Amino acid sequence: MSKLNLDPKIIDSARNCAGSVAGSVQEFIDKHTTVSTERTIARLLGIDGVDEVESPLPNVLVDQLKDAGVLDRGVAYWIGGAMKATGMRPQEIAEDVATGKLDMTKLPAVSADEALAQVLPIVHESLKKIKLQRKAREDMIETIGEGRRPYLYVIVATGNIYEDVVQAQAAARQGADIIAVIRTTAQSLLDYVPYGPTTEGFGGTYATQENFRIMRTALDEVGKEVGRYIRLCNYSSGMCMPEIAAMGALERLDVMLNDALYGILFRDINMQRTLVDQYFSRVIINYSGIIFNSGEDNYLTTADAFEEAHTVLASQFINEQFAVLAGIPEEQMGLGHAFEMDPNIEDGFLYELAQAIMAKEIFPRAALKYMPPTKFMTGNIFKGHIQDALFNMIAVWSGQSLQLLGMLTEAIHTPHLQDRFLSIENASYIFNNARHLGDEVEFKKDGIIQKRAQEVLAEAERLLKQIEKEGLFATIEQGKFGGVKRARDGGKGLEGVVVRHSDYFNPFIPLMMQ
Repeated sequence: MSKLNLDPKIIDSARNCAGSVAGSVQEFIDKHTTVSTERTIARLLGIDGVDEVESPLPNVLVDQLKDAGVLDRGVAYWIGGAMKATGMRPQEIAEDVATGKLDMTKLPAVSADEALAQVLPIVHESLKKIKLQRKAREDMIETIGEGRRPYLYVIVATGNIYEDVVQAQAAARQGADIIAVIRTTAQSLLDYVPYGPTTEGFGGTYATQENFRIMRTALDEVGKEVGRYIRLCNYSSGMCMPEIAAMGALERLDVMLNDALYGILFRDINMQRTLVDQYFSRVIINYSGIIFNSGEDNYLTTADAFEEAHTVLASQFINEQFAVLAGIPEEQMGLGHAFEMDPNIEDGFLYELAQAIMAKEIFPRAALKYMPPTKFMTGNIFKGHIQDALFNMIAVWSGQSLQLLGMLTEAIHTPHLQDRFLSIENASYIFNNARHLGDEVEFKKDGIIQKRAQEVLAEAERLLKQIEKEGLFATIEQGKFGGVKRARDGGKGLEGVVVRHSDYFNPFIPLMMQ
């Protein structure tokens, strides 16, 4: 029963509209590939490392094919042909391409079936590695246990992976359940993934496969110490969205920031590029058992949280339907929302509560990610700590899943160890003392909370009907999300989008979707 008295017909209508929107975009996705999608296939086929000028080998390989105008057949086709002609494995092929010893396009032509037969054994090797990592996660949770929801989720952002490890382990000992390693500023705009461990970053640490491995090892160590599995989070977004998803799958990340629209709106990455890349990234996320986090909270940093709340819900519906198309179960959908209303709004707490409970009722099995107040943090640490406390109260009341903890020093500096401790202490106190508050409270019929939720749902349905009619590309061009307008042929990375050849194949998607 809905405590908010939401109309199930309106919910179904909104969901059906979102499904239609996502399905229409999927028709576009199925006809295109991108350089980052092809680099991901190369990585999953075992290609790693850099050449003599530090260019990642997946980039070197894909760039050769793109420059020759033959990427439309897909990197798996060309690697399969090279394997048949040379007897080498993909890594050796990539190394010879990098040194100029090999041009894959000059080798004898093969059929798509012949190329697929060559790469399939390596595809299965890669899938086995990911399956083993997924099983390792499941086994560790069964053996040592995990924290209770809402999971306490904190960030580290020193720029140095080894210092991140120190801070992450300290946070786990203080009670954190999820550690998010924030990426260095603007990594999302790099059209390559840096290689190896890194010790210099601004506002965060580079997302690399080696950094993932280092942090995963550290969290497994501290997890055994504290008797709780500690989840690791990073960003599968930006120009290398599917590549980072693949690295996360191979190194057992548990949570990844992965939104269908975020890169378009907030990083000005071309919408065609982003929407193609998000599909493969989510197929990988599904297969590896990772929870993805969508980024609806970001809309509320550029638009008013009270007036534009319906755009958050509409985007949640769209992100849900894109996830469905990638095979992701609801339990891995960390749909995002945020406590971002102006604290001077009368009854703002009631409106925030209505929004949070509405999300839980509409997406009951989703691993909802609730984001803290940031926009109206002033640097007054005492008021900020109270704002975070109200945020924590709504989280436990409404049954959120992943709680990114607010920091009392938001708007001052990157969190120190003591800042995290106070935030964890705040949340732990409230979650314990109000654990079953939501089970005990019902809402006044047609009161402020019910009416607010019903109005937001109705507005979201109207918006989704409009998007269904006009199309997602046109909607983004009009600035309907977050008040940000983007052009279909604008932004970064459009040159990396390629129309698929009729014989194109991606050997991983069919097997991951089984």
